[in-house]
Amino acid sequence: MYHPPGGYRNAGAGRWRTARFARMELPLRLTKGILSSTRWRTRIVVWTAAGLAGLAAAGFAALSSVALREFSVLVEGRLWLTLLLTPLVGMLVVGLTQRHFPGAAGSGIPQVIAATRVLKHGGSVTALISLRIALGKVGLGALALLGGFSAGREGPTVQICASIMHYAHRLLPNPRALRAPDLALAGGAAGIAAAFNTPLAGITFAIEELGRRFESRASGVLLSTIIVAGLMAIALDGNYRYFGELTVGANGAGIIPAVLVASVVCGLAGGAFSRLLLWPQRAVDSRLWAWRRRRPVLFAGLCGLLVALIGCAAGGASFGSGYSITSQAIGGQIVLPWYTAIARFAATAATYFSGIPGGIFAPSLAVGAAIGFDLSQWFNFGVAAHPLVAICMAGFLAAATQSPITATIIVMEMVDGHAMVISLMATALIAKAISERMGPELYQQLAVDFARAADPGSNHR
Repeated sequence: MYHPPGGYRNAGAGRWRTARFARMELPLRLTKGILSSTRWRTRIVVWTAAGLAGLAAAGFAALSSVALREFSVLVEGRLWLTLLLTPLVGMLVVGLTQRHFPGAAGSGIPQVIAATRVLKHGGSVTALISLRIALGKVGLGALALLGGFSAGREGPTVQICASIMHYAHRLLPNPRALRAPDLALAGGAAGIAAAFNTPLAGITFAIEELGRRFESRASGVLLSTIIVAGLMAIALDGNYRYFGELTVGANGAGIIPAVLVASVVCGLAGGAFSRLLLWPQRAVDSRLWAWRRRRPVLFAGLCGLLVALIGCAAGGASFGSGYSITSQAIGGQIVLPWYTAIARFAATAATYFSGIPGGIFAPSLAVGAAIGFDLSQWFNFGVAAHPLVAICMAGFLAAATQSPITATIIVMEMVDGHAMVISLMATALIAKAISERMGPELYQQLAVDFARAADPGSNHR
């Protein structure tokens, strides 16, 4: 066979030139991907939505603060007024919720969990997260606080931010660039981060409670959403600590029996609280809950009356989210009566049963703080009151939600110092272990009904 002179060399040179050009084109392809207009438009949409979510969280926080302050001014020296105000506000809020904002009732966290499940099956979630629901959650949630209900804004903020981020999905230049469940999950996590000013808690909450099957490709969306929403909230509210400055120092061996006692007390109390809130789901055919379904507005009025009676009996200690009274107790301005934890526990349960838009995070932390103050008075562990308050806040929240890592990090980011990390984690884990023997996870179990109602054709568990 005839070969031209230099044939093999030329063929080798051709292969060398091909490989060389391939190496030169690689950075060009990367550069083209980095500078892709579609990618940048996607980022702009996501970051803009995250900023709006942070703005909504800060606005809701400001509106809630105004409502709580106005309630305090209105009933100061005349707690009897709540016997009229709280039932009427409850009936008004539930009536507006039922008529104009269905889906806005309750905490909001189970709705977001259900929405992520339904979205994975391609179902519609307009009954769970939407801009209409977000608007109702802000206005009606603040109105409920104006009536003195024992509710928090943190769970509602999760639903508000998830609604905004989910709406942003339809504005993406390429909807396949990001999955709708990932955006909703990122919005919910940003809601926790912005509401508590605790970014790490937002990340762990997304993994531990919202996502469960968290995928690595969603991590960038999650982190950037939390950062942008958190920065927006901090820019408007400042870099504050949720319940004020809870300073704890080094603790000796006395913290060990304190952790054990607090874990058992908070585990039993939190487990009972979670089981109580699941009562309507477990006894769905009972006369009480069947009557509530037929007359939701009247039922809300009766729950409001119960909240008012509890508050009057407790000297006002159980009204509102618990933020103000707990902050004052932590700051040493007031001393909590021994019955504060019981009153807050009962008022929060009655508030939840009423069907108003309101969460249980802040009231749960307030119950835990009250338990901590009680234990510091009843037992001589050789430690100050503040460490007991911190570990009981983490313990009760972990038992109520069965999310020990989130509870630990939320409280840890409120505490000035890292000496409590092991104690907080131990208390949260033990309390959660006790609580899970008493019933299923609160948010996950509540999400089952929401998912089934929104997507009847799928088997949601």
